[in-house]
Amino acid sequence: MKKLIALLLTFALTEVAFAAPATNNTPAKAPAKTKAQFIVIESEEYDAGKEDVLLTQGLAQFLEVDPVVTRKTAAQAAADPKLAGLDYSFLPLYLVKKTKAIRSKMEQPLQYGVVQENADYIILPHQTRQGVYNNKETQTGVMDLFVMSQCPYGVRAEDLIIKAKKAGTFPADKTVRVRYIVSYDPQKGFTSLHGSGEWEENVRQLLIAKYYPEKFWNYLEIRNKDYRSSRWDKAMEDAGINVKKIMKKFDTEGLELLKAEAKYAQEYGISGSPTFVWEGKVQTDLNGASKLNGFEFLNPAAAAGVPVAPAGSC
Repeated sequence: MKKLIALLLTFALTEVAFAAPATNNTPAKAPAKTKAQFIVIESEEYDAGKEDVLLTQGLAQFLEVDPVVTRKTAAQAAADPKLAGLDYSFLPLYLVKKTKAIRSKMEQPLQYGVVQENADYIILPHQTRQGVYNNKETQTGVMDLFVMSQCPYGVRAEDLIIKAKKAGTFPADKTVRVRYIVSYDPQKGFTSLHGSGEWEENVRQLLIAKYYPEKFWNYLEIRNKDYRSSRWDKAMEDAGINVKKIMKKFDTEGLELLKAEAKYAQEYGISGSPTFVWEGKVQTDLNGASKLNGFEFLNPAAAAGVPVAPAGSC
């Protein structure tokens, strides 16, 4: 689950903190919860696009309702006049039948733009870490790994790939492309979660991947040992890369490459590092990626000699 549940929990805790104190210690009988209609529009093709049970439970808890879940495919939903015209580009798509009580509970998420609404439903787009892009072309055998170059979780994912390549366990018929999470504004320029040093490192890595593709993973192996160090030039030299050649292109071609990365990540709506997109369609996290055929090595507990990766993402 993404930002919504964290936001909902914040609102819920705030309500509890400012609630009036109880007048006695007699436990009150919990009132029966109102039933609420949930519609989950799912992918027919991939399990990653099915209902997220944790999201269902979290929503029900926040809304204080007993959910009645109806599952539909995108094709079935599009044939329903009340559901036609919705954005089915990322599945699962959650809808909650709107009532006054539910609308009131969702008022702040609506104000924040985290959720949407129409006449009949509260609409929750792209709220899961796993899902399926319903409108993207398939990229056979390609895994896009979205990272922030100074995110420890993203670095650990890269290190697992490096170890598999060195051990000969990386599948020969599959490719991993490292993609970068960064924001770009024509007036403000680039911004990255870990500061300017991060997006500058993104640029260097993009140029190395283009001009020294055979040395890219070797560079990452060296650089990731101290990925926040200012001695990126030493890492390049140790990897056999011409530092002057890379830096000569930094302010021109390098920045254009990073602009393209910002656009690519935005098109997929990805903000968490690491995030995996398999064959241009399936978005997943480290655990989900390790269940794909050939990528079992991404399970940190199964990678001999590699410490268990910290759970979470930047």
